[in-house]
Amino acid sequence: MAELVYRPVVGAARTLFKALDLKIDTQGSENIPRSGGAVLVSNHISYLDFVFNGLAALPQKRLVRFMAKESVFRHKVSGPLMRGMKHIPVDRKQGENAYKHALDSLRSGEIIGVFPEATISESFTLKSFKSGAARLAQEAGVPLIPMAVWGTQRIWTKGRPRNFGRNHIPVTIRVGKPVEAPPEEYAGAITRRLRERVQELLEAAQRAYPVRPKDEKDTWWVPAHLGGSAPTPAQVREAS
Repeated sequence: MAELVYRPVVGAARTLFKALDLKIDTQGSENIPRSGGAVLVSNHISYLDFVFNGLAALPQKRLVRFMAKESVFRHKVSGPLMRGMKHIPVDRKQGENAYKHALDSLRSGEIIGVFPEATISESFTLKSFKSGAARLAQEAGVPLIPMAVWGTQRIWTKGRPRNFGRNHIPVTIRVGKPVEAPPEEYAGAITRRLRERVQELLEAAQRAYPVRPKDEKDTWWVPAHLGGSAPTPAQVREAS
């Protein structure tokens, strides 16, 4: 079936990113399979992460169907676009419907995008992972593809104004080799292994990031353990 919505949206995103003069550095796209199902798993630090995750799959000529909270699909602007791109709404009160939808899509050869932290990490560090991605991969018999994004929090993240100026912001994306999900293995063990791999990719992306904060006020996007002024995970938990 022709992608009447997805491909034009990708084109619009590319045009916007060019207008913003974003410096996007992607490595590892060849680890995304050219055919067949897979679960793409990423860290989550920005409202735009799914867009950059999707861009990383384009060199392999793949379109990613993301699992996203159901409220996004009710929005008058984003709703029709999300439905048109065949993303998957997740109602946390009835998660089994989204799980079945994702499983059917995987079995039909689609790539499903999942953020196993569930919500944006306000500390910009990796939170604990839910096991749903591993269970999907096990049941569908497909690999998990770990990846990490860095720099997207500087464009638009929780609790900060959007930065859509022409500020030449770098975005670093790293895609890792597939993580297998044997059906006989405990999903928790696979999830731990997956999280470790995403953490390695996140650290690689941070090391490769080409800029540092301009001054003390600009340290907000750097995690506390790296010398920045972002809240620690403990401070985020206390504030919630």
